[in-house]
Amino acid sequence: MTQQTAGASSPTSTAERTSGTDLDLDEVRRYWDDFAAEYDEYPDHGLLDSDIRAAWKDLLRTWLPARPGHVADLACGTGSMAVLAAELGHQVSGVDLSSEMVARARAKTAPFGGAVDVVQGDAGVPPLAAGAFDVVLARHILWTLPDPVAAVRAWVDLVRPGGRLLLIEGRWGMEADAGHGVVPSWRSGVPSVELAALVRDLVGEPAVVQLSDSTYWGKEIEQERYLLTVRKPEPA
Repeated sequence: MTQQTAGASSPTSTAERTSGTDLDLDEVRRYWDDFAAEYDEYPDHGLLDSDIRAAWKDLLRTWLPARPGHVADLACGTGSMAVLAAELGHQVSGVDLSSEMVARARAKTAPFGGAVDVVQGDAGVPPLAAGAFDVVLARHILWTLPDPVAAVRAWVDLVRPGGRLLLIEGRWGMEADAGHGVVPSWRSGVPSVELAALVRDLVGEPAVVQLSDSTYWGKEIEQERYLLTVRKPEPA
């Protein structure tokens, strides 16, 4: 998944390109435009293996609403997760910074017609309506953002009361960049205890589910992978 840059187990060079508060979005956009053609070759990006795809679909089935809802898929990349959410009956609004990723996501989700809409934009400041979504889904994004704390605040604003924030994150095994960024340690991924503390302050007590099963990733992993979810309180 990409946005201010992209997702998951992306190359270390991407972290080098995206670290720092003086982030050049044009450079980041060009990077992910160039990477789009091979993006789906990563097992947890393209979900081309039936077992990997089934594992992610089961995970979404568990944590997305049982009834059809409106899901914001931020840094949607080529649209793999948007497809799964649409297959489960949800309306999906995808956002990605890369025009090439957006083009591929639109092609991949075309069979769902108006149930999926994908636009080009910065997932750190999503061009979406506040309070319009039952779920805001973001997978492997925060380590790429110049201000991840502000991004999470913006995502909370997108969720309607009673809706849910659904963040899939982890650690990537890269050296942290201690010289840049609001949360410099997150340049090598986001520890669940730190993200939980942020979400707890903004919304309420989250649930954290560890995703250590290699089926999700197409390989054995050594560092933390997890899903964090929290429900936005209803008005008193």
